[in-house]
Amino acid sequence: MPTPDFVLALRRHIGHAPLPLVGVTAVVVRADEVLMGRRSDNGAWAPISGIVDPGEEPAETARREALEEAGIRIRVERLLSVHQVPRITHVGGDQVDYLDIAFLCIWEDGDPWPADGELTQLRWMAPHDAIALAPEGKKRAIRLALSGAPEAFFER
Repeated sequence: MPTPDFVLALRRHIGHAPLPLVGVTAVVVRADEVLMGRRSDNGAWAPISGIVDPGEEPAETARREALEEAGIRIRVERLLSVHQVPRITHVGGDQVDYLDIAFLCIWEDGDPWPADGELTQLRWMAPHDAIALAPEGKKRAIRLALSGAPEAFFER
Protein backbone atom coordinates (compact mmCIF):
# COMPACT_ATOMS: atom_id res chain seq x y z
CA MET A 1 0.00 0.00 0.00
CA PRO A 2 1.42 3.41 -0.84
CA THR A 3 2.87 5.20 2.12
CA PRO A 4 1.89 8.88 2.45
CA ASP A 5 4.70 11.36 1.80
CA PHE A 6 4.51 12.80 5.33
CA VAL A 7 5.15 9.33 6.78
CA LEU A 8 8.14 8.79 4.48
CA ALA A 9 9.57 12.15 5.60
CA LEU A 10 9.15 11.19 9.27
CA ARG A 11 10.75 7.78 8.66
CA ARG A 12 13.89 9.51 7.33
CA HIS A 13 14.28 10.97 10.83
CA ILE A 14 13.09 8.14 13.09
CA GLY A 15 13.96 5.01 11.09
CA HIS A 16 11.88 1.99 12.11
CA ALA A 17 10.96 3.34 15.57
CA PRO A 18 7.27 3.20 16.58
CA LEU A 19 5.25 5.92 14.89
CA PRO A 20 1.76 6.84 16.13
CA LEU A 21 -0.66 7.37 13.23
CA VAL A 22 -4.39 7.92 12.94
CA GLY A 23 -6.19 5.56 10.59
CA VAL A 24 -9.76 5.43 9.36
CA THR A 25 -11.93 2.42 8.57
CA ALA A 26 -14.91 3.14 6.32
CA VAL A 27 -17.55 0.41 6.61
CA VAL A 28 -19.53 1.12 3.45
CA VAL A 29 -23.03 -0.33 3.28
CA ARG A 30 -25.63 -0.46 0.50
CA ALA A 31 -29.02 -1.86 1.47
CA ASP A 32 -28.09 -5.15 3.18
CA GLU A 33 -24.57 -5.47 1.75
CA VAL A 34 -21.10 -4.47 2.93
CA LEU A 35 -18.34 -3.38 0.55
CA MET A 36 -15.13 -5.35 1.02
CA GLY A 37 -11.83 -5.01 -0.82
CA ARG A 38 -8.99 -7.49 -1.25
CA ARG A 39 -5.79 -5.73 -0.18
CA SER A 40 -2.91 -5.81 -2.65
CA ASP A 41 -0.25 -6.07 0.10
CA ASN A 42 -1.49 -9.16 1.94
CA GLY A 43 -4.56 -10.46 0.07
CA ALA A 44 -6.89 -10.00 3.05
CA TRP A 45 -10.50 -8.88 2.54
CA ALA A 46 -11.26 -5.74 4.56
CA PRO A 47 -13.33 -2.55 4.56
CA ILE A 48 -11.81 0.52 2.95
CA SER A 49 -9.19 2.15 5.18
CA GLY A 50 -6.44 4.71 5.13
CA ILE A 51 -4.21 7.11 7.04
CA VAL A 52 -5.45 10.57 8.03
CA ASP A 53 -3.32 13.26 6.39
CA PRO A 54 -2.02 16.11 8.58
CA GLY A 55 -4.85 18.58 9.22
CA GLU A 56 -7.48 16.36 7.57
CA GLU A 57 -10.79 15.63 9.26
CA PRO A 58 -11.17 11.83 9.74
CA ALA A 59 -14.61 11.79 8.05
CA GLU A 60 -13.02 13.48 5.03
CA THR A 61 -10.36 10.77 5.04
CA ALA A 62 -13.12 8.15 4.77
CA ARG A 63 -14.66 9.97 1.78
CA ARG A 64 -11.27 10.48 0.12
CA GLU A 65 -10.19 6.85 0.58
CA ALA A 66 -13.51 5.53 -0.79
CA LEU A 67 -13.04 7.61 -3.92
CA GLU A 68 -9.30 6.89 -4.29
CA GLU A 69 -9.42 3.16 -3.55
CA ALA A 70 -12.83 2.16 -4.91
CA GLY A 71 -13.98 4.98 -7.19
CA ILE A 72 -17.20 5.49 -5.21
CA ARG A 73 -18.88 8.36 -3.42
CA ILE A 74 -20.11 7.82 0.11
CA ARG A 75 -21.87 9.67 2.90
CA VAL A 76 -20.26 9.35 6.32
CA GLU A 77 -23.20 8.55 8.58
CA ARG A 78 -21.79 8.15 12.08
CA LEU A 79 -18.86 7.21 14.28
CA LEU A 80 -18.67 3.49 15.08
CA SER A 81 -15.58 3.11 17.23
CA VAL A 82 -12.24 4.47 18.30
CA HIS A 83 -9.56 2.04 19.39
CA GLN A 84 -5.83 1.56 19.58
CA VAL A 85 -4.60 -1.19 17.25
CA PRO A 86 -1.84 -3.36 18.75
CA ARG A 87 1.58 -2.35 17.39
CA ILE A 88 2.17 -3.48 13.82
CA THR A 89 5.58 -4.16 12.34
CA HIS A 90 5.40 -3.88 8.56
CA VAL A 91 7.46 -6.04 6.20
CA GLY A 92 10.26 -3.45 5.95
CA GLY A 93 10.55 -3.26 9.75
CA ASP A 94 8.63 -0.02 10.29
CA GLN A 95 6.66 -0.10 13.54
CA VAL A 96 3.30 1.70 13.73
CA ASP A 97 0.77 2.30 16.50
CA TYR A 98 -2.52 3.06 14.72
CA LEU A 99 -5.41 4.79 16.45
CA ASP A 100 -8.29 3.56 14.29
CA ILE A 101 -11.47 5.61 13.86
CA ALA A 102 -14.25 3.57 12.23
CA PHE A 103 -17.27 5.10 10.51
CA LEU A 104 -20.53 3.77 9.14
CA CYS A 105 -20.65 5.01 5.56
CA ILE A 106 -23.54 4.87 3.12
CA TRP A 107 -22.85 4.19 -0.56
CA GLU A 108 -24.17 7.01 -2.74
CA ASP A 109 -22.77 6.61 -6.25
CA GLY A 110 -20.36 4.65 -8.43
CA ASP A 111 -19.50 1.08 -9.28
CA PRO A 112 -16.63 -0.11 -7.05
CA TRP A 113 -13.39 -0.93 -8.84
CA PRO A 114 -9.72 -1.10 -7.75
CA ALA A 115 -9.05 2.53 -8.65
CA ASP A 116 -5.53 3.09 -7.28
CA GLY A 117 -4.04 -0.39 -6.96
CA GLU A 118 -4.28 -0.60 -3.17
CA LEU A 119 -7.08 -3.14 -3.64
CA THR A 120 -7.10 -5.87 -6.27
CA GLN A 121 -10.84 -6.64 -6.07
CA LEU A 122 -13.96 -5.11 -4.57
CA ARG A 123 -17.16 -6.96 -3.82
CA TRP A 124 -20.50 -6.29 -2.14
CA MET A 125 -20.97 -9.04 0.44
CA ALA A 126 -23.69 -10.30 2.72
CA PRO A 127 -22.95 -9.20 6.30
CA HIS A 128 -22.09 -12.69 7.57
CA ASP A 129 -19.61 -13.19 4.68
CA ALA A 130 -17.97 -9.81 5.29
CA ILE A 131 -17.56 -10.55 9.00
CA ALA A 132 -16.22 -14.04 8.33
CA LEU A 133 -13.57 -12.77 5.89
CA ALA A 134 -12.56 -9.60 7.73
CA PRO A 135 -9.35 -9.46 9.77
CA GLU A 136 -9.98 -9.67 13.53
CA GLY A 137 -9.45 -5.95 14.02
CA LYS A 138 -12.16 -5.05 11.48
CA LYS A 139 -14.89 -7.52 12.52
CA ARG A 140 -16.07 -5.29 15.38
CA ALA A 141 -16.45 -2.26 13.10
CA ILE A 142 -18.58 -4.25 10.64
CA ARG A 143 -20.76 -5.64 13.45
CA LEU A 144 -21.23 -2.14 14.88
CA ALA A 145 -22.12 -0.74 11.46
CA LEU A 146 -24.86 -3.33 11.09
CA SER A 147 -26.11 -3.22 14.69
CA GLY A 148 -28.08 0.00 14.49
CA ALA A 149 -26.69 1.01 17.89
CA PRO A 150 -26.49 4.82 18.07
CA GLU A 151 -23.48 5.02 20.39
CA ALA A 152 -19.84 4.59 19.41
CA PHE A 153 -17.71 1.88 21.00
CA PHE A 154 -14.50 2.61 22.87
CA GLU A 155 -12.45 0.70 25.44
CA ARG A 156 -13.38 1.70 28.96
